[in-house]
Amino acid sequence: MSNVLSARNDTVGLTYLFGKTPEGLYTIDSRNASSKYHLALHVSYPSAADRARARRMRVSPGGEIMIHGTPNRWRWLSLAFHRIDWTAGCIAVSDRDIEEIWKLVPNGTVVEIRP
Repeated sequence: MSNVLSARNDTVGLTYLFGKTPEGLYTIDSRNASSKYHLALHVSYPSAADRARARRMRVSPGGEIMIHGTPNRWRWLSLAFHRIDWTAGCIAVSDRDIEEIWKLVPNGTVVEIRP
């Protein structure tokens, strides 16, 4: 089974530096049922390679990349939120979608983030 989430990213490399979603192979390594964005799955960014690249560039690799739903205080706008790119590097989906992903995707699942 293959599912695709779009992060609307058109830059390669340490894209987190530019407010975009980092690209590469990562895993879902934790989840937050009390997230301020409905439900949130943590992506294992940065990898060792991401940290090494950032060190060479003398920058922070960033972190806290999540796949999440709509901000709790704006849940009534859930359908509108998933039509625009409003995060700072995370992957936002509708509340309905994150509920389905939450049920179907266990921790340890490999995710590929690409443009």
